[in-house]
Amino acid sequence: MSAERHILHVDMDAFYASVEQRDNPELRGKPLVVGGGSNRGVVAAASYEAREFGIRSAMPMREANQRCPDLLRVAPRMAHYQSVSSEVFSVFRQFTPQVEGLSLDEAFLDVTASLALFGSAVEIGRQIKARIRSDTRLTASVGIAPNKLVAKIASDLDKPDGLVIVTLENLRELLDPLPVSVIPGIGKRTLSQLHAASIRTIANLRIAPDRDLEPIFGRFTARTRERACGIDARPVIPSRPDKSISAEETFDTDLYKPADLQRKLMRLSERTASRLRKKGLTAATLQVKIRDSEFATFTRQQTLQPAGNGTGQLYESASHLLRGWLSENPGARIRLLGVAGSGLAEDSQQQLFADGDIAANAQLDQAVDDIRERFGGPSMARARTLDRH
Repeated sequence: MSAERHILHVDMDAFYASVEQRDNPELRGKPLVVGGGSNRGVVAAASYEAREFGIRSAMPMREANQRCPDLLRVAPRMAHYQSVSSEVFSVFRQFTPQVEGLSLDEAFLDVTASLALFGSAVEIGRQIKARIRSDTRLTASVGIAPNKLVAKIASDLDKPDGLVIVTLENLRELLDPLPVSVIPGIGKRTLSQLHAASIRTIANLRIAPDRDLEPIFGRFTARTRERACGIDARPVIPSRPDKSISAEETFDTDLYKPADLQRKLMRLSERTASRLRKKGLTAATLQVKIRDSEFATFTRQQTLQPAGNGTGQLYESASHLLRGWLSENPGARIRLLGVAGSGLAEDSQQQLFADGDIAANAQLDQAVDDIRERFGGPSMARARTLDRH
């Protein structure tokens, strides 16, 4: 039998909202959401004060405002959250190189090999929480368990600022009474099927006969039962490179005029290109995402020759793809646009030494990046991205 692993799942508490409340004392103790600026947008994060009204991430802003008329809203500051996230992840790597990031605000850590240096997994969890608080003035909740599945469940059981320890000895005692909905991957439809079969707790799921589970989970029945038993052999995999980098926007009102759409497309191309350059990456494929007024979503993509991260190059390709879609869907009203680069690779910087327009555009992009880095994002904008008024 293999030695017991010691896995931590660290989850920042209401991360985006907590950063905003930390930075602005006037927002502290008040119901706050980070997210879309109109009733058509969605909540990206909700403070714990807002959660008392039943407000959650991904909820439409219209519903959030109905639940809490005094709700405060701030626009997302993704670059700032990424900066704070980097501080948090640097704390993680002080204890182990085995860090698997799941998002800006959560990660798995395998500290099995770190025990001799830092003490028990519980002590490591406490030290991580203390350093995050000291370095960022934010709180995190930590679940400690023999595997990733149980650690993730545990981190959510005592929020905010929690620390929950699960061992092989108390694993079943802790899991059995919990609702089956805490198991990752069980969505609303599956949950309703389980409830119809009188399966409501993890214990119910663990001991349910195959004849009840197979109609719901099919070939995944055995794996699901393993999860109910708290079995998970997946290793912690140090964070993989980004598969794609993108930017998208949901509009306050549906757009249909080509000039308005092209202006938005340039802004999105610029944001995506800037993020690629900041990470030192190029994209081999450019994708445009389109959602119409009926909520139907379409994607179109094109290979970039050569792979690149220039604003002009991405916009030219994105514009070609959008014009093609519009010609197939005349008169369509568009609710959302997105631009993504995939097939990522390290930037060889060759475009800086190229001839003609490529070199000139690369130098222009670099100058814009430098100015924004020094004076802030809104300090410079391309003329074609500006509204006519």
